[in-house]
Amino acid sequence: MKMLINSPETVVADALRGMAAAHPDLDVDVERRLVVRRDAREGGRVGLVSGGGSGHEPLHGGFVGYGMLSAACPGEVFTSPVPDQMTRAAGAVDSGHGVLFIVKNYTGDVLNFDMAAELAEEDGLRVERVLVNDDVAVTDSLYTAGRRGTGATLFVEKIAGAAAEEGRPLEEVVAVARRVNERSRSFGVALSACTTPAKGSPTFDLPDGELELGVGIHGEPGRERRAMMPSREIADFAVGAVLDDLAQVGPSDGPVLALVNGMGATPLLELYGFHAEVVRVLEARGVPVARALVGNYVTSLDMAGCSVTLCRADEETLRLWDAPVQTAALRWGR
Repeated sequence: MKMLINSPETVVADALRGMAAAHPDLDVDVERRLVVRRDAREGGRVGLVSGGGSGHEPLHGGFVGYGMLSAACPGEVFTSPVPDQMTRAAGAVDSGHGVLFIVKNYTGDVLNFDMAAELAEEDGLRVERVLVNDDVAVTDSLYTAGRRGTGATLFVEKIAGAAAEEGRPLEEVVAVARRVNERSRSFGVALSACTTPAKGSPTFDLPDGELELGVGIHGEPGRERRAMMPSREIADFAVGAVLDDLAQVGPSDGPVLALVNGMGATPLLELYGFHAEVVRVLEARGVPVARALVGNYVTSLDMAGCSVTLCRADEETLRLWDAPVQTAALRWGR
């Protein structure tokens, strides 16, 4: 497989060097693997820290900045960052008002963030954790116990980030983040496998003419494989799975935030077409879309496919979603 890299061993460091050059408003520590908002300790706000394996860009480093994350910890490709990164990030962003760790539900991330929280607390920092576990496709997988954390991570980071920007105390920011996670559900579909730099070939076998329904962001298997379907049938299946599960957490006719997320190799032409089908299904089920976001945000290297994430939205959720944000990958209102 052809890749625009120097070597598998340096791919993450090279990407971080490029990020530092492209975004001088960020403090990018290539050696220690940290991306930090330069003014993270100013303004007396709660610090938000997240992270995970590289290969899901722009998650998480692309979401560091005003109105969103204070810092991100990138691991090696599809590999959790280590506790030292997380404790260092917590110390770099703590302004005396506490730090929130936003953790996707993958075993390595959970264990390392838990250990980092303990270490940070020993150093006198106040740390809370919120687990993102929005994927409805499967309960347990190769990387997780319980549901996987996927597209709702963006919703949690944006909305909790807006709450922190308002100067709310740690307890309130935590409550906002947990509420968003509890009201969010996701479902992913793969049209092709992804290719890690170290392996240099597809990470799983997906024959031509087939798709994987419910795939994870590392290529973990989903619910089933089927012959390739048109976009409208994929939307029927994916949105139906999300709404059926989401019915447990709120009125079925309430508005939603909708994210149609590309896995990395699907062009916007296809993603916007899929979004039209998602809206069709939601309208048929009596669910209005209050806000929508379409693009590549929680990716899986070069995987073709997409995911759909829906979040039950009340007035406060929408207000915080609309609040200004300025990061490398998400920006409006400022």
